[in-house]
Amino acid sequence: MLIKSLTGLALAASLAMGAPLGAHAAGDHSHAGAPAAKLEVKLNQGRKWASDDALRAGMSRIRQDMAASLPKIHKGAFRRADFDALAGKVQAQVDHITANCKLPEDADLVLHGILEQILDGIGTMKGTERRSAGAVKVVESLDVYGKTFDHPGWKPLAH
Repeated sequence: MLIKSLTGLALAASLAMGAPLGAHAAGDHSHAGAPAAKLEVKLNQGRKWASDDALRAGMSRIRQDMAASLPKIHKGAFRRADFDALAGKVQAQVDHITANCKLPEDADLVLHGILEQILDGIGTMKGTERRSAGAVKVVESLDVYGKTFDHPGWKPLAH
């Protein structure tokens, strides 16, 4: 799982501190403030990666929380406290996934990229400007997750 690698340790530190992974994983080669790379679908020899119960449960909860929030976000009616609460809910699910998900190393590395983007979205939602851009990043990450991992019944969010 993520915690087994150095990259996983950076993710764990990021989760514990509530900060985007990029702020911790870059070491001497920091990209703080740089835009994150576009997240791409990475398949397992043309097929979706297997998922486990913890991953499916956590990602389903993130999707539910985002789906419930999108109408107010689109209307511009989502306030600072709403973004903070949403970021906290999403963070709790990322924490759940990293603590309980058990995937093979190759699948775990792919998941790591998706979770990094979600963490970046959380950081933006907790920021002072363009909080809705953080929500968009989380929704886009969920879309990539659904195209990358086998999650029966998964449906992308319209945004």
